[in-house]
Amino acid sequence: MAEFPQDVVQRFHGTPEQVDAGLVGEPPRTWESVVIEEYDPSWAQRFIAVRSSLIEALGGLIISLEHVGSTAVPGLAAKPVIDVDLVIGDTAEEATYLPALERLGYRLVLREPWWHGHRMLLNPAEDVNLHVWPQGAPEPVRHRLFRDWLRSHPHDRERYAATKRRLARDTAHRPRDYSLAKNDVIDEIYARIFAGSAAAPEVEQPGGTTRAEG
Repeated sequence: MAEFPQDVVQRFHGTPEQVDAGLVGEPPRTWESVVIEEYDPSWAQRFIAVRSSLIEALGGLIISLEHVGSTAVPGLAAKPVIDVDLVIGDTAEEATYLPALERLGYRLVLREPWWHGHRMLLNPAEDVNLHVWPQGAPEPVRHRLFRDWLRSHPHDRERYAATKRRLARDTAHRPRDYSLAKNDVIDEIYARIFAGSAAAPEVEQPGGTTRAEG
């Protein structure tokens, strides 16, 4: 079974106060409501276009660039916002990357040095969340593990989708509570990831049931 560093296994839970403290400028319009849509194959194509523009703008600064979040999981219902993890050398050196991203139209909306140096930028249409991380940050590792697990475990994928739909309804009066409300189900899935990362993936069976191969 694969073993992971403690900083990968221990997931950071931010608070609304911490998010507010890190806010730069106006909050995104997408924070005002939560709309969950059925999976759209165009999301993958959207990431390819975003990836191309980022590579052109940042070139050798990029250590890794990944499509993460629910829109990166085929078949998973999601908010129609593309989440991208961009890893560079040091996010604190904003002069090395922010001007280039701003020329593409991105604006900085979150600066969170306490969360592994995280920065988040939005594109003009606010349908891309660009998460910028420093080299060695554990969060992009978790994001890839979560994405890949949901891609290969349909039971957890459907459970997560159902939970998101329910929470979108339950937090309709306070949409900014939506992300924090997902923590319980996300932590449960991570517990299975870290306990069974070497297990064979589930495969879909006729009639919609699942089983573990092996």
